[in-house]
Amino acid sequence: MRNNKVLSLVGLATKAGKTVSGEFSTEKSVKTGKGFLVLVADDASVNTKKKFRNMCDYYEVPIYFLADKEGLGKAMGKEFRASLAIQDENFAKAIIKELE
Repeated sequence: MRNNKVLSLVGLATKAGKTVSGEFSTEKSVKTGKGFLVLVADDASVNTKKKFRNMCDYYEVPIYFLADKEGLGKAMGKEFRASLAIQDENFAKAIIKELE
C-alpha cells in the first residue's frame, strides 16, 4: 500500500517539474547537489543499484529501492524508468516519510 502513496507523490513531483529520470540525469542531479532523494527500481541491474548506492553514500543523498521499472515509469507518465531523482526538498521529505 505504501508503494502506491510513494508512486503518487512521484507523479505529483513529476507534474510539478521536480523530478529527473534516467541514469545520466539522475547522476547529474545528485552530483550538482540538486537531487534530494534518489529512487531506483528494485528490478534494476545489480551494477546500476551498486553505482547509485555508492554515489548516494558519497554525496549523502538518501536512496531507496522500490517498485519495478514499469511502476516507476508509470508513476512518471513514461515507459520504463530504472532511476529517478526528486529535486524538491519538500517532495523528498514527504516520500521519505512514507517509506519509513
